[in-house]
Amino acid sequence: MSRTVYVNGEFVPEADAKVSVFDRGFLFADGVYEVTSVLGGKILDFAGHAARLERSLAELDMPMPMGADELLDIHRKLVADNGLDDGLIYLQITRGAADRDFAYPDADTPQTVVLFTQEKPGLADAPMARQGMKIISIPDERWGRRDIKTVQLLYPSMGKMMAKAAGAHDAWMVEDGHVTEGTSNNAYIVKDGTIITRHLGNEILHGITRAAVLRFAREAQMRVEERSFTLEEAAAADEAFITSASTFVMPVVELDGAPIGDGTPGPVAARLREIYLDESRKAAV
Repeated sequence: MSRTVYVNGEFVPEADAKVSVFDRGFLFADGVYEVTSVLGGKILDFAGHAARLERSLAELDMPMPMGADELLDIHRKLVADNGLDDGLIYLQITRGAADRDFAYPDADTPQTVVLFTQEKPGLADAPMARQGMKIISIPDERWGRRDIKTVQLLYPSMGKMMAKAAGAHDAWMVEDGHVTEGTSNNAYIVKDGTIITRHLGNEILHGITRAAVLRFAREAQMRVEERSFTLEEAAAADEAFITSASTFVMPVVELDGAPIGDGTPGPVAARLREIYLDESRKAAV
């Protein structure tokens, strides 16, 4: 069935959803994106995603093309028009279409705004949550401003393929001996009951799910340390997990071919996943 897609102010059938070959997102990866999850027809963590979108745009000297209320209305209409129960909404904003030039086009160049849905039946009941993920480590060779959620995702895509070739599910990236994050997620280990995840900075994406999970963890009286950790620490951890908008909280059971802990999903990740899904569903819009 054809989806309805939002393109520059219009809701159109996906076959008619087109952008210019001169769009700077296509030519220069000059754009940002967000992905929100939908469970039971409701949107999770919308306010956090909207705030991060505005920050990413500002860091690239781009304006927010519309207010958060209008953006939410577009999300809701796409959910309704596409009959989306469980799935994702992808949003991309670029600097617009202009003749190819490294210099930015005039400030009044219309931005390109695209949103579309992806169905993911049973998104919250993924078998991986019961089995756990296998992870490999790779060098972090991305640009320095990973806190901006840009569409330049070639190296993370390469990392996913490296993991696939190694018989794993994903990769954790390593810089100066310390884990930064996964290819599309934030990384965590648990040692002696303490949750450890890298502190915020330009080196990692400021995950919306990360922020919610850490808040819930502290509310549940769990110990949290926001600091960098090494591969050696990860290998010796009691358990590990990742967070992202599309995987929520997902346990990691293997790193570079060796089991983490006893090689099965740990209790901290399981409890945090349960809390996150419960609380996020309550607050969903």
